[in-house]
Amino acid sequence: MKKKAKIIFMGTPEFAVPALKALHKSNQNVALVVTRPDRPKGRGRKVVPPPVKEVAISLGYEVNQPAAIRTVEFEKRMAKHKPDIIVVVAFGHIIPKNILAIPKIATINVHASLLPKYRGPAPIQWAIINGEIETGVTTMLMDEGLDTGDILLSSKIKIFSDDTSGTLHDRLADLSADLLIQTIKSIETGDINPIPQDHTQATYAPLLKKNDGRINWEMPAQTLEAFIRGMTPWPGAFSFHGNKRLKIFKAIAIIIDTVETPGTVVKRFPDELCIATGKGVLSVIKIQGESGKRLLIKDFLRGYKIPPGTILS
Repeated sequence: MKKKAKIIFMGTPEFAVPALKALHKSNQNVALVVTRPDRPKGRGRKVVPPPVKEVAISLGYEVNQPAAIRTVEFEKRMAKHKPDIIVVVAFGHIIPKNILAIPKIATINVHASLLPKYRGPAPIQWAIINGEIETGVTTMLMDEGLDTGDILLSSKIKIFSDDTSGTLHDRLADLSADLLIQTIKSIETGDINPIPQDHTQATYAPLLKKNDGRINWEMPAQTLEAFIRGMTPWPGAFSFHGNKRLKIFKAIAIIIDTVETPGTVVKRFPDELCIATGKGVLSVIKIQGESGKRLLIKDFLRGYKIPPGTILS
């Protein structure tokens, strides 16, 4: 029986967890797990480990959490293990050339898009925001660019009309785990042919910040429906009623003509909140006030009045 390739796994968030578990389940030879340092999180700023660290420890793997990866010390730590393959899944840093060169066979990356579309840190959110009907996962040979390496394998998945970036994230994470195992097995058998990306078809999915979730009511209702799904659960889509922030988690576009200024609450049924947009009306389904919890709109409106004619900003 052929000896399994020695692997170093580099990953940090929840998205990378199914891939690490899949390596363990398929009895791959994982010599080291590298992840980001523990960070303060939440309102209490309690220091917590990244999801990959917790899982790696539970599976019995050695864990390294370098404060920086562009150091001689880190390079020596990696090289000491003499890996055949380095696997990178949502690690959170661009990997420098000297690290990419360490493994005997390759450094491979798992990316949550159908490359060359949606290179960058937020491919899941932007695929939904832009109204794509499908996306997927790609494994590639890593180079010094940002998601620019030769493609190894890819797998498509449908984006459902009610998908949020949260639900799509979970399905793509599971898909990435399956594709990673398939890729490693194909590398070990030599049954894989890297394909250069068509850089002329490349698009970019920039990192989202909290303020990017602010709703622009000048946009068409259908565009805003997709925008809200893409922004859920993070960074969250929001608008302002006066100086109060309203976070919208789900809404449906209604294609009707309206003469009201975009952002204006239009008259409908008492338990509805419908807002004029650049084209059509957006009917809010789930919402959260500034200090409340997420509610269905009918429950929210029992305690918070937003009369027709109100303009949200």
